[in-house]
Amino acid sequence: MENENSDNLRDITGDETGDDVVLITGSSGLVGSALIQRLAGRYTLVGLDRPGPPDPDDPAHRVSFDITSEESVKKALQEVREEFGARIASVIHLAAFYSFKGDPNPLYETVNVAGTARLLRHLQSFEVEQFVFSSSMLVHSPTEPGKPIREDWPLEPAWNYPESKRDAEKAIREGHGDIPYVVLRMAGVYNDEGGLPALAQQIQRIYEKKLIARVFPGDSSHGQTSLHLDDLVELFARVVERRAQIPKESVFLAGEPEVPPYAELQREIGKLLYGEPWGVKEIPKSVAKSGAWLQEVALPEDKEPFIKHWMVDLADQHYELDIGKTKELLGWVPKHRLMETLPNIIHSLREDPPGWYKRHKLKYPDDEGGTDQHEDQAGKGAEGKRGEEKHGGKTGNGASKTEGACGAAMTAEDGDEMKDAGMSSNDMLVSMHHKMLWPHYVNLTLGFWLLTSPFLLGYLSAYVPDANALRVMAERDLASFEFRNLAMAWSDVISGVLVVIFSLLSADPKRRFSWSQWANAVVGTWLLFAPLVFWTPLPEAYANDTLLGALIIAFAVLIPMMPGMSMEGMMGGPDIPPGWNYCPSTFTQRLPIAALGFFGLLISRYLTAYQLGHLDDAWDPFFGAGTETIITSDTSKAWPLADAGVGAVAYMMEVLMAVMGDKRRWRTMPWMVLGFGVLVVPLGGVSIFFIIIQPIVIGTWCTLCLVAGLAMLIMIPYSLDELVATGQFLVDARRRRKPFWRTFWTGGAMEGGSDDRTPGFAGAPGEIAREFFLGVMLPWPLVVSALIGIWLMFTRLVFGTSGAMANSDHLVGALIVTVAVIAFAEVGRALRFVNIAFGAWLIVAPWLLEGAGNTWAVINSIACGLLIIVLSLPRGRIKYRYGSWDRYIV
Repeated sequence: MENENSDNLRDITGDETGDDVVLITGSSGLVGSALIQRLAGRYTLVGLDRPGPPDPDDPAHRVSFDITSEESVKKALQEVREEFGARIASVIHLAAFYSFKGDPNPLYETVNVAGTARLLRHLQSFEVEQFVFSSSMLVHSPTEPGKPIREDWPLEPAWNYPESKRDAEKAIREGHGDIPYVVLRMAGVYNDEGGLPALAQQIQRIYEKKLIARVFPGDSSHGQTSLHLDDLVELFARVVERRAQIPKESVFLAGEPEVPPYAELQREIGKLLYGEPWGVKEIPKSVAKSGAWLQEVALPEDKEPFIKHWMVDLADQHYELDIGKTKELLGWVPKHRLMETLPNIIHSLREDPPGWYKRHKLKYPDDEGGTDQHEDQAGKGAEGKRGEEKHGGKTGNGASKTEGACGAAMTAEDGDEMKDAGMSSNDMLVSMHHKMLWPHYVNLTLGFWLLTSPFLLGYLSAYVPDANALRVMAERDLASFEFRNLAMAWSDVISGVLVVIFSLLSADPKRRFSWSQWANAVVGTWLLFAPLVFWTPLPEAYANDTLLGALIIAFAVLIPMMPGMSMEGMMGGPDIPPGWNYCPSTFTQRLPIAALGFFGLLISRYLTAYQLGHLDDAWDPFFGAGTETIITSDTSKAWPLADAGVGAVAYMMEVLMAVMGDKRRWRTMPWMVLGFGVLVVPLGGVSIFFIIIQPIVIGTWCTLCLVAGLAMLIMIPYSLDELVATGQFLVDARRRRKPFWRTFWTGGAMEGGSDDRTPGFAGAPGEIAREFFLGVMLPWPLVVSALIGIWLMFTRLVFGTSGAMANSDHLVGALIVTVAVIAFAEVGRALRFVNIAFGAWLIVAPWLLEGAGNTWAVINSIACGLLIIVLSLPRGRIKYRYGSWDRYIV
């Protein structure tokens, strides 16, 4: 019988020469590095790795390649041919993508499947004696204790990673040509320090005495075999050495024959750590799955749990291997056993707990800002990198693994100072919170002001309604004045008490109740609506509530640090999105929006005062009673609340959201930017449309409504670029497999981009003025289009059009103005093509509608239509760049 695991395999084959070339993909990963050391001196070793550090260990030669690129693989293998010749003894393919996220990821296909097929295809022109593929035992369906899996066991992988390995095996079978291949279906790989992520997580939970370590979802008598790193590289060495004797199409299983049940492994870890067995209780999978899902949703990204809800169904799958074929043809059996190695692993943890945590990319209990253990273990892993900069390869089932560090770059100056001082991320948040406690104390005083307001402002005093109050009561069929005043009084008292409580909680020095800031913001929002809900007849109640509501929101979440923002987003970069040449969120750019919003707010509050019965009349300098007619029309009364008041709330929220956040808010506050965009763009568009149709539906204009609508219209092009930047950030985050909703609510960092160097309000007046117009241009074709639109709105007066024709000119003209103004934004320039449709309608409208009146009206409509079409074709100057959005600026 052959000596198992002989250390001198030269005697077996007798064909050892240092001239035999062995290619190793993922050679700088954990397995690749160990394999290089095992094969060193026996072969000429060539490491195929992604460009950049770390390099493969000596004595391997480095050749850079990207397995996802056809051209890169071709170029890399041409380099191999030129330097090492066309004969290759063995190609050991370790590189793979592997993620604990569990979500579908296109890299499984592009790296593991298509990448493998691509590599094999380009190897066909070489004389390759052997292609070795690192697969996983997880391609098989699980088994039961006592029924070991053999090579012909059904292939039924349960999730994305083993599915990609199964598909890659199929690609090898179909595309290997004349190249012999070996598939090694391996168990999870560990070493004397742990190495295996799932094992490290299990040890961490017991070491920290977490409650979750006491339970197991499923049958704890099940388990999974594993494989020591030393035994694995010995197996690879034997496969290479015996390449001439191995069948040309071979599959081998690799793992330890003993499978320690989960409960036994748990007990032994506890015994080694604390001197007594660690008990474990089985729980239903449904309970564990719900808890894991809630943690994924509720916890911030930097505290995201390792155990995902999708893992629960796989927790007690049993994998036990029959390695008889591997032993027979390769003379290999593993020397190590996991249970025998556990004391070494625990000793490594006890000797240097912080170092052990760092090596396994776990958060040390005293390090709130530690590395994130949930990054993709493949490390963007097509090429099996290791080291502190990049990840690569695969862990847990046998391919290469890396030591890459995750975690956000701390680019904010205050974050740098705190980090240099050795502060954790939690300490940083608390420190920043301490610097901004005063807004919460301001809210505390506002709360007391609010709860005393009904008594100081006379809500409950004898009320004598005037004619305006009686008019509104009759028009709206409202409740009695006494009831409405009493409701307002109770609303203010209860709201004031809540603001006091939430302000005290918000000012907690340890920041334990950060949610209370949002609670105060909700109370502030209610105060904006309360006078409208109760149709308060008291002007002082309306003024008091709306002013205090805005201030409470500002002091709750605007001025202090907003709760829920991710540390990665706050301390990471960039200011300017990748591919852009300006920052879309500077305050100088948002100031015009805030100013226009405030102007619209003042108008809406005036109109609301008339609707609530606080004013005798509504002023209109051009249309007489037009304003009163509009805001007391049936259309206005269709709303259960004063529609002007709802508009005032919308303008107030626009003002607050316009000044909220810093210049990085396009990626630190996606929810707010998109919410702001919804207020300005679609809701603003609806508001503008209703203003446009006033003379058609009601028969008159409202001067103040027109002015407010114009302010709203001008706000839209100013807000579009920030919406685009936020959309690009969310798409990028999704591409990087970041949880969408968590990123949406808490923000994050982004690779690429640059710092913003503009002076802001510190610059000269000319510089400040230029920043007002970043991303917004006035191309003359659009300006002329807007003027033509305005001209069309007066055809009723100039040409005497009437009926459908007059209404059409008015409506289409207003819409042309709206589209042209929105297209002033460079990111929205393509919207100008919408005006082509309006131009076409103007050409045919005289023949389809009645009321043209005379030939000049027909000529005017046709001429304006042709001009609009022609003017909508040129794009106009585009001064700035917008990254991937540039392709849509046509």
